[in-house]
Amino acid sequence: MFPKNAWYVACTPDEIAEGPLGRQICGEKIVFYRGEGGKVAAVEDFCPHRGAPLSLGFVRDGKLVCGYHGLEMGCEGKTIAMPGQRVRGFPCIRSYPVEERYGFIWVWPGAKDKADPAAIHHLEWADNPGWAYGGGLYHIHCDYRLMIDNLMDLTHETYVHASSIGQKEIDEAPVTTRVEGEQVVTSRFMDNVGAPPFWRAALTWNGLDGDVPVDRWQICRFSAPSHVMIEVGVAHAGKGGYRADPAHKVSSVVVDFITPETETSHWYFWGMARNFQPEDAALTAKIREGQGKIFGEDRDMLERQQQNILRHPERRLLMLNIDAGGVQSRRIIDTWLAREGAAQEAA
Repeated sequence: MFPKNAWYVACTPDEIAEGPLGRQICGEKIVFYRGEGGKVAAVEDFCPHRGAPLSLGFVRDGKLVCGYHGLEMGCEGKTIAMPGQRVRGFPCIRSYPVEERYGFIWVWPGAKDKADPAAIHHLEWADNPGWAYGGGLYHIHCDYRLMIDNLMDLTHETYVHASSIGQKEIDEAPVTTRVEGEQVVTSRFMDNVGAPPFWRAALTWNGLDGDVPVDRWQICRFSAPSHVMIEVGVAHAGKGGYRADPAHKVSSVVVDFITPETETSHWYFWGMARNFQPEDAALTAKIREGQGKIFGEDRDMLERQQQNILRHPERRLLMLNIDAGGVQSRRIIDTWLAREGAAQEAA
């Protein structure tokens, strides 16, 4: 169902600031915490003594301490000590490769020897002071692939997000989809249209007139295993659209890290990175609040969709040309799954 030999966003640094965090990633129960020197660590959320979740414990001097009987674990899953007991002969529990980068904590739930930190996608906006980012996290009860389908076909904006970013021209504009290696790109361009409420406001935030016709674009990029970055924006009509001078446009990147939990649930790290007014913290908070409501609308729809699919497993979902981005993305995921399966059989 989900590739394991891949880097997924597991959490954000603030989630482990006060203590360990237990989270299920790709079916694996994992506890994340800061070990010695503040370095992030991840081990199986299972105490080798009596099986208690280590995430219910605490961190002391860089050691993860079980909250049941005080057993201390090291970052590599080795038992270190326990009050009044000899435990160094306990078998190790599993540890997981983790990396802290771009304001996120990434985990590799698959084979440790295949984890290459260089494979983490580069995020230009995260390292550039000319950009600002604000985001959040939703726990969504649906197959992670349904979220990928949703993000690779933005036709739904006209209906699900009618009060913020939706408009009828989205339905009418042609969609193009192409595959570039293991990346899928779906593009939609709308010329000389009215800006929907969010983009009218964004133009004014950037010191531009929001009540004039605009050229609008949506470029969705899926990268395996489950990351979607969407370039969105508007420019005053006739000024060059997507390639317009910054003096005539406002644009951003919608950030979507989709981390499977189970076959019917996932962790959705959402956000927006923008390259206008990056120093305005109040604006970042305002956009984050608005985006949170928009993504909350997606959550409501997708969870109801999942319930229907589970209720009617015999029904085959139909595909239209607007679904091409999701279809191609799923094909790449299937290729990854087949590759992992073949490697396991050969081992």
